[in-house]
Amino acid sequence: MALDEALLQAAPRLGQPVLRFYGWTEAAASFGYFQKHAEIERLTPLRPLVRRPTGGGLVPHDADWTYSLAFPPVDGWYRLSAIESYRRVHEWIRTAFARLDLTTELAPACRKTLPGQCFQGHEMFDLLWHGRKIAGAAQRRTRDGLLIQGSVQPPALALARANWEQAMCEEARAGQGAEWVTFEPDALLAKHAQALVRQKYSQASYNEKR
Repeated sequence: MALDEALLQAAPRLGQPVLRFYGWTEAAASFGYFQKHAEIERLTPLRPLVRRPTGGGLVPHDADWTYSLAFPPVDGWYRLSAIESYRRVHEWIRTAFARLDLTTELAPACRKTLPGQCFQGHEMFDLLWHGRKIAGAAQRRTRDGLLIQGSVQPPALALARANWEQAMCEEARAGQGAEWVTFEPDALLAKHAQALVRQKYSQASYNEKR
C-alpha cells in the first residue's frame, strides 16, 4: 500500500505509467479508504487488515493476484472518466486471459449481494468468469496522477500467475503500443515508501481511524 501511494505521488516526476505486480507474504485483507474498520472486522477473519489509499470494498488477499497502475497527469488514461478507466483496465485483463485460452466477460450491470465486500456480487464492468466475479479494482485520482489498485481471484484452473503477467504485458504491447522497461524505485521513491510504512500503513491510528 505504501509503495502504491508513493508511486502515485511520484507520478509527475516519473512522467510515465508504472505497472506493478505484487503478492502477499501472508493471508490478509485490504479495505477501501472510506470504509469503517469495525465493520470490516466483522466481515472477514483474515488478518492483518490494511486500509487502501483507494476506495472500493473489502478484498481478501489469501490467494489473489494483485497489481497497481500509476499514471501521471500527462498520460491520456488520466483524463478518462472513472467508469471508462474501470472498463478499460478490465478489458485489458479480459484480453490477456483470452491469450491464455480463458474466456471471460465484462459485467453488463451491477449485482450486489453483500454490501462492502468487493467480490460478493459485482459492479458494472467487473470481470466475470462463468458469472462469477474474478477481477475488481479501485481508483484514486489526485493532482499528482491516477492510481488503480486491482485484484484478480484466479479461477480454479491450472493458470500460472507468471503466464498471466506476461500476457498482460504482451497484450498492452500489441493493443496499445506499450514499450516495457524494468522499473526499479530510486532512492527518493524508496525512502518515501518506507516513511509511509512507518508513519501510516503500519499504524493502528491510520487503519482504524474510522
